Amino acid sequence: MTEERGTAMLQVMVRSAGLHPLALTTGEQLVFGRAPHGDARRPGRYTVAIPGCAPHVSRVLADLAVEDTGARITWRGVNEAMLSSLFDAPGGARRVTLVRGMTTALDDGKNELIVFTGRRSSGQTTDLTLTFVVSGGARSGELTGLPPRGAPHAPAVTEEAPQTLDRYSKVWYVALALAEPLLSGADDEQRVPTYQEIHRRVRHWRGGQAWNLADARRVDDAIKKISKIAFGEAHDPYAALRDGKLFNARFAVARRTAQRRLVTAEDLDEVERATRKRSSG
Repeated sequence: MTEERGTAMLQVMVRSAGLHPLALTTGEQLVFGRAPHGDARRPGRYTVAIPGCAPHVSRVLADLAVEDTGARITWRGVNEAMLSSLFDAPGGARRVTLVRGMTTALDDGKNELIVFTGRRSSGQTTDLTLTFVVSGGARSGELTGLPPRGAPHAPAVTEEAPQTLDRYSKVWYVALALAEPLLSGADDEQRVPTYQEIHRRVRHWRGGQAWNLADARRVDDAIKKISKIAFGEAHDPYAALRDGKLFNARFAVARRTAQRRLVTAEDLDEVERATRKRSSG
């Protein structure tokens, strides 16, 4: 950092549970993840291991660059994540699903990054949350940057991610039908397909074959399996229902399924194209 005062600079404050708050200013870059590898010889480039990362989280999740024109994050990890602006985004809050290689700008004010099932605490897997507060009030020389350092010891090999959906299985098709309104952009209200609608969609995609999904109980069983995979045992909304809490659990599962990319818009397009091809043949 320079010692010159009076020159306004962009400031980004980084926070996460168990992490001492970090302050970066214009010209600095932060590489973060479970156990990032950094070049300590490069001025202004820092690495930090985020406390509490689950073993399946990538060693390098992302890099944050603070420039004259703004702050941006480039996603490097294989884990699913979502970036939300909370306050000062033009037009209101926005949500961005992050995929590997994607670069997105941070909005002024508070931004929240959620790495789905990215935190391990007391033997349970939950979401890992980081916040980035972007402001233009910093002045050179007022803040002390992180000293460049290597990452602490961590297992070299990233473990496999928690259970996911087997492609083209019954549960995968139910997930696709459940999340279809969100994947197709019709997410302006908390409505999800009924059990009968899910059965009809799966039967349509599979040329008349839909396993035993004509029975609504079998659809419900599949959605509960999706819920456990999407949320993990600790935050399964169906457990909340058992505890007497009333809310739209199926919509929560549908939204989480789309956010975590357990099924995607590309998957929906693929099965629709296959259905049209079969029908035309």
